[in-house]
Amino acid sequence: MARRKSKAKQQEEFIQALLVLVLFISIFGTYGLTKSLQATVIITMLAFSIFVAVLIMIGIQRKERLKSSGIADIDKMEGVQFERYLGYLFQAQGYKCLVTKAVGDFGADLLLQRDGKKIVVQAKRYNKNVGIKAVQEAQASIAHYGASEAWVVTNSDYTSAAYELAKSNKVRLINRDALVEMILSLNPGASPTPKAIISAIPVDEMTCPRCGNKLLLRNSSKGQFYGCSSFPKCRFNKKSQAG
Repeated sequence: MARRKSKAKQQEEFIQALLVLVLFISIFGTYGLTKSLQATVIITMLAFSIFVAVLIMIGIQRKERLKSSGIADIDKMEGVQFERYLGYLFQAQGYKCLVTKAVGDFGADLLLQRDGKKIVVQAKRYNKNVGIKAVQEAQASIAHYGASEAWVVTNSDYTSAAYELAKSNKVRLINRDALVEMILSLNPGASPTPKAIISAIPVDEMTCPRCGNKLLLRNSSKGQFYGCSSFPKCRFNKKSQAG
């Protein structure tokens, strides 16, 4: 069976065909015009075709970058998976990372530390724009955790009100584009891929088998594990397998 061509290859061939067609029309479609007018038409059509080709190539490159980042897999994550992934992502950047997610997390899902600086992070795996509540919670968590900064990270974007509030409260907002750039700036293999995190933490394994509540990522002296969100009422826990 013949192997199907990739979209990038198909688009590349389309650009080549477009340039050939434009050149053909420019040469034979201007028959009867004066030489100076022919030259003007040919140059204009070639310039237009090159402009279209550049736009198409930019689109191809953008799609390839998005594919390499794994952002499509991040869009499929549950909240706990997203927090876990961000933990690895920040660790690959040299931060010490603690996952704080539990009942009453005081507005921070992750705690980052580097060079004596502590940063609280709100993780928002959304399919819509993040509003001002996340900014308010992140800013309020600074005092509780004794942090110097607050960040909100999302796979989506933020409302205009959230951007405005974040600016006046000095909360850093990391949106979809910034997250993609952050991922692509790392060396390959520096952190687990989004797909690996999803495989390591299946959705059906994020529910406590004893009480039905959500399992949350926690830290101990022996490493990270998943514990029931209703702790101490329910003390179920299991070892984290992602790595």
